[in-house]
Amino acid sequence: MNLKGNLNVDLRPREVGLSDRMLCVAGMVTKGNVVCDVGCDHGFVPIYLVKNGISPRALAMDVGKGPLEAANEHIKEYALTDYIETRLSDGVTALRRGEADTLICAGMGGKLMKRIMEEGKDKIRFMQEVILQPQSEIQGIREFLRKQDYHIMDEDMILEDRKYYPVIKACPGTGKDEDSALQPVNRRVSDKYGPILLEKRNPVLHGFLMKERALCEEILAGLKKAAGGNEQQSSRRDRRQKEIEGRIKDIDSALSYFLF
Repeated sequence: MNLKGNLNVDLRPREVGLSDRMLCVAGMVTKGNVVCDVGCDHGFVPIYLVKNGISPRALAMDVGKGPLEAANEHIKEYALTDYIETRLSDGVTALRRGEADTLICAGMGGKLMKRIMEEGKDKIRFMQEVILQPQSEIQGIREFLRKQDYHIMDEDMILEDRKYYPVIKACPGTGKDEDSALQPVNRRVSDKYGPILLEKRNPVLHGFLMKERALCEEILAGLKKAAGGNEQQSSRRDRRQKEIEGRIKDIDSALSYFLF
């Protein structure tokens, strides 16, 4: 397949309809970078990136044959078969080192995301950047990046269909001191809520924190009203109360960023 470097084709007139969440992911890609989208689903992010001149070409990968077939059909619809290649792949197993500058992993659980990055580290660490949109284990993803010597360069948070979605852009091996973005909050709070989101006083994060604090206060009030039961039940309530009080403390530490 000939993946050409310049786009000189007559594209179909209709726009690529991405959700706000996926627009945020696409918006973090460095212009001119070749992209590898792992878990590409129907291929609309690579299509958007190439169609809008952000990426000269892209690799769309998925472990499922069905989504990959759908991606192929959409790529043909936009006359982009010379610029976007699809590959059946578990993680980046079908990627060769140096083929892509940007890794996109979006819409998957944090555990799977960490597995993909760990198993493919010999290829991924040669890329310029990774753009991640985890659906779970957000704190664990940030801890993983920090421990694997990735520096978080940018973050955003999207509220879509009443759900909150963080998007993280990181680059490997910069050697920069991550602690410079943490003050006055501690590392745990930074991992939970995002060093750049806190630094930017992201308004969507602020809404999330306020909602979480209200929920914690409601749970705490219920626990304090509860009475009776045996010693085991009482001990369980005490542990739960301490857990919720700890969450409130972390939320308040994060909210302190928005007071300046």
